[in-house]
This record gives sequence, structure tokens and C-alpha cells, in this order.
Amino acid sequence: MEGVDYLSDERKKAQFDVEAMKVAWAGSHEAFNVFEKFSKPLLDRKDLFKNSLRKAAYAWKLIQDLRLSDEEAKWLRHYIDEPNYTDLQWEMFVPALEGQTTEEQKKKWLPLAKNMQIIGCYAQTELGHGSNVQGLETTATFDPQTDEFIIHSPTITSSKWWPGGMGKVATHGIVYARLIINGQFHGVHGFIVQLRSMDNHFPLPGITVGDIGLKFGHGAYNTMDNGVLRFDHVRIPRNQMLMRVSQVTKEGKFVVSDVPRQLMYGTMVSVRQTIVADASKALSRAVCIATRYSTIRRQFGSRNGGPETQVIDYKTQQSRLFPLLASAYAFRFVSEWLKLLYTNVKQRLADNDFSTLPEAHACTAGLKSLTTAATADGIDECRKLCGGHGYLVSSGLPELYAYYVAACTYEGENVVLMLQVSRFLVKTVSEIGIKQPVGTTAYFGRVKALMQNNCTVQTAKDWLNIGTIVEAFEARAARMAVDCGQRLAKFENSEEGFAELSPDLVEASLAHCQLIVVSKFIERLQQEIPGKGVKDMLQVLCYVYAFFLIHKHQGDFLATGYLTSKQAALANEQLKNLYSKVRPNAIALVDSFNHTDHYLGSILGRYDGNVYPKLYEAAWKDPFNDSIVADGIHQYIQPILRQTLHSAKL
Repeated sequence: MEGVDYLSDERKKAQFDVEAMKVAWAGSHEAFNVFEKFSKPLLDRKDLFKNSLRKAAYAWKLIQDLRLSDEEAKWLRHYIDEPNYTDLQWEMFVPALEGQTTEEQKKKWLPLAKNMQIIGCYAQTELGHGSNVQGLETTATFDPQTDEFIIHSPTITSSKWWPGGMGKVATHGIVYARLIINGQFHGVHGFIVQLRSMDNHFPLPGITVGDIGLKFGHGAYNTMDNGVLRFDHVRIPRNQMLMRVSQVTKEGKFVVSDVPRQLMYGTMVSVRQTIVADASKALSRAVCIATRYSTIRRQFGSRNGGPETQVIDYKTQQSRLFPLLASAYAFRFVSEWLKLLYTNVKQRLADNDFSTLPEAHACTAGLKSLTTAATADGIDECRKLCGGHGYLVSSGLPELYAYYVAACTYEGENVVLMLQVSRFLVKTVSEIGIKQPVGTTAYFGRVKALMQNNCTVQTAKDWLNIGTIVEAFEARAARMAVDCGQRLAKFENSEEGFAELSPDLVEASLAHCQLIVVSKFIERLQQEIPGKGVKDMLQVLCYVYAFFLIHKHQGDFLATGYLTSKQAALANEQLKNLYSKVRPNAIALVDSFNHTDHYLGSILGRYDGNVYPKLYEAAWKDPFNDSIVADGIHQYIQPILRQTLHSAKL
């Protein structure tokens, strides 16, 4: 009885247009299509943007009508699956107000922001400076005569450039600028600046603001109004400086509070832990599509007229696909841990305990870099795993890649972030024997053993030991960090040393971050995980992820002397053996992501596997096929065919 559609005959008896009835039930075409996204690639930029505004408005109405919690509202925005101004409102503007304002400022600004009575953006990046915040050129000059700050853009390169939601929507912005008092520079600080009239949405006097133009891809991130903003001596009240960390008195005195300046990292920590979680979601989407299509697609291998071989059964396909499947699960679990870490840090910050902030900053910076780079590469690899059909927009993969790849550069360029992690690691190494390392650097407390003892694996089976795997990653990370620390110590000027050794420092940071991901996957396995076979399957994926990294980075493991070439080969042998355990579970593993067809937005990744008829159907639905003879054929092609090109009116 399985596989029989008992309702298909009944559906054929319908005496009306079912699709039209759906519209009648919804109330209008607009209501029926409110969260539809398959037409996105066919819309021009203005329609794309207006469509995103409509979806955001409907979503906010649902949030209010259903009285959704903050977590429920976050998931609703996630499933709408379209970048828009609300991302910045809730992920940057509100967290910045929560973390960097005084209690008095919170009382004024947070209710306005949380009720969407004002819409905010985070205006930090400029045309000429991104990662180097201290190089920002926008100025905020204090005028003691009027008790105001004068916000000004002195150069073209000081124009704020990229902030999402700023181009057309935001009414307010948290603007980062160089604080100038009596001609003296007092660092870069944040200021709340109103950008547009609350009556007619026009820019306020002295403000020039617009969109920076089309970005990579078509739909992708072009639903977001990334903006350009310039100030011409715009005045704001003194109390609109974010004043939790430092203040300016009415007399013009710069006062630093007892709150560490590192508190400003709080917003970045919040945003980056969200980015890591988003990486697992994006990669899982691509892997789901590629896994399902690899199972449906058959090529070569037919015997005696029988069916061809499923693409997923080729070892080359498995060796490219299954590590990405394991990575999606690994990123999911490390993101859950990172969320708990951030929650803990946030609670500590509320109690003025800033002790864990440096580690949280290093973890979120490094893991943002690691997961976004691996996910962007992984999405494109999944496109290739789907062959030519993966290049179709209807596969869902080109748009997913174009949308996601921006994560490698926004909220911190990935290489720059790894260099920030390296400073944290070098500091940790310099304090060995002086200060007991804790948290993610606790393994440096055993650095002597990790430097001296080498791997004892003798057979492939020996690798199936969690302790053996963790020690391998710890030894690699420790040896690379210590080596960098020792070489840096030889430079008279430490900054020159950092510049010279930066490629090696990035590699050491990557090793440390990969250790975190592997260890957090293992820690998750040590917790209670209910369900028949679930923990066993996750352990297989954990092994696949770890052995894949050992194989990919075996140069590090060999160069540090921890592994021999024979031991590295045994790890790779075990990796190949594990693929046979993943293969029969592959579809069930991607089904476990619980992605709906609407969310995937992919014909190749359909849950029912009905790929080929739907691809054919989608081709004929394309507006380009509305006419049998395309516009321009008679004017430009027929003259060529008739050999009358020289006399034709082109």
C-alpha cells in the first residue's frame, strides 16, 4: 500500500480551478503570494525591494497579531528567507542600544526601536575604511556653546558605505565617528543620529543618503538597501552619544567610565554568533539539495540494459558531498555552544563582569571566519555536485551562493578576523606558566606534553577513539601557535613581526578554531541524545568531519611532527570506510534538517524527488517563453539568414 496516491483520482474530478480557489480563500493575489519567492529572479531591482518591504510589513503584522516571542519572531524572519532592513534592526541596532547605552538612554530609545517606531541601521563602515575602525574619517565635533555634536563627512572616502537598511528605509542610525573636543581626538565612538523625517521620510537637512547599487547575483542580497550616507555639519544633542563606555560632559570634558572599552565588542559578538548559526542553516540547505539530487540522478554504469548508477554511489561524489553533510551538523552544534557562550557573556556584562569578553570575541571572530568560508565554498561545491542543472536558478543554488557569499566579508573580513584571533592566541602563549589558560585555550595548560608526545596510532581502527582525535587537533594547534609565538619573539618590533608572519598566524588561528568545532561536536555526543541510532549516526558524522580535516590539512599535522605519513594515511583510510555508513542514511540525514520545499526553493531538492517533470514545467513557465518567436529575431536574425544584413535597419 506504500507509495499509492489515493487522492489523485479525486483531485482529477474537480470542476473548478484549484489555484484560483486558493486565491479566493486567501482573499487576494497579494495575500496569497505574500511570502512567495520563486518569482524573485524575474523581478527588477525596484520590484525586488518593494516586495521585500511588503513581506517585512506582513511579518511584523503577524508578530503583533500572534504576539510572538522574540525567538518566534526571529524564526519567522528566518523562514521568510529574504534579506531586508529588519535584519539590521534586530541583529545590530537593538543589540547596540542594549549594550552601549546608559540606563537613561535605554529607557528612551529601546521602546522606540523594539516597537518599530523608529527603524535603525548600524553606520560604521565607510567607503575608504571597513575593518580598520580606528581609520574611520567621519567626525563628531563637540560644540560646548550649543551642547551639541556636529557630525560631518570631510571627504568622499568618509561616506558611510554598505550599512544595510540605510539606503532607503532607516529613520535613525548608530553612526561611528571620530570624537573631536577642542581640536583633540578622543577615539571612535557611536552616536544616535536621525536620518529621515518621521513625517514624509525625506532625508533631514545636511544629510545625503541613497543606495550603493546592484550587488553580486540578481535576487540574492539585492532585496537589501545597502546605503551610502554623507553628513554636512549635522547637529545632534550631546545625549545622543552612546555613553555607557565614555561620556562628554556639558563643559566638554571627556570622561571614561569604569566599563572597559571592550564592551563595544558586545554587539559584534552578538552578530557573529548569529552568523555562525546562519552558516549551518545555509550549508544544510545546499547539502540537502545536492544529496537529494545525487540520489535521483543516474549516470553511466548500466549493465545489461538495467538502470544506470545513482550518482551518489560514486566514491568521488561521496568524498565531496559527505564531508559537507558532516560540516553542516558540526556547525550546527558549535553554533548552539556559541549561543550559550554569548548568553553567559551577556549576563556577565549586565553585572559589569567583563572577564570572559576577550575569549568570546576571539571565538566568535574565528568561528565566523571558519564557518562562513567553509559554507560559501560548500554551497558552490554542492552546485558542482549537481552538474549542469545546478547552474539553473531553479536549482536554488546560484541564488543561495550569491546571497550567502557576502558573509565572508560583512561584519569582519575573514582573514582580518583570523588575525585578531592570532593576537589572542599569541597572548595566551606568552602567559604560559604565568596565567592558567581556561575555556577554549585550556589545552595550552598541557602544552609541554602536547609538544613532546606524538601520535601512537598503529591501525585505522585506532583512530576511532575520541581522545586520540582531540589530542591530534590539540597538538597541531598548540605546536603551530607556540611556533608563531617563538618566531614573533625574535622581532624587535612586534607589529613588524605580525605583518611578516601573518600567513602563518592565520593558519594557526584556523587550527585553533577547527579544534573548537571538533571538540564541541564531541561534547555534544557526550550529552544525552534520545532516539534509536541517533547518537551512533552523529558519532559517524563527527568522525567524518574530523578525519576530513586531518586529510585536508595533513600538511600541518605532518609539519608539526605529531603525525607520520603512515598515520595520516590510516586516518584517510578510516574516512573512506565511514562513507559506507553515511551512504544508506544520507537522505534521512538531510530530511532531518526539516527544510520545507518552500524554504529550500529548489526543484532539484524537492522532497518528493519529482525533479525532471518539474524542471520541464518550470522552463515553459519562464516569461522568456511567452512568445514563440523572441523579440529581435525578425530584426537581427532574419537579415543574417537571408543574407540581407547590409541593407537591413539594425
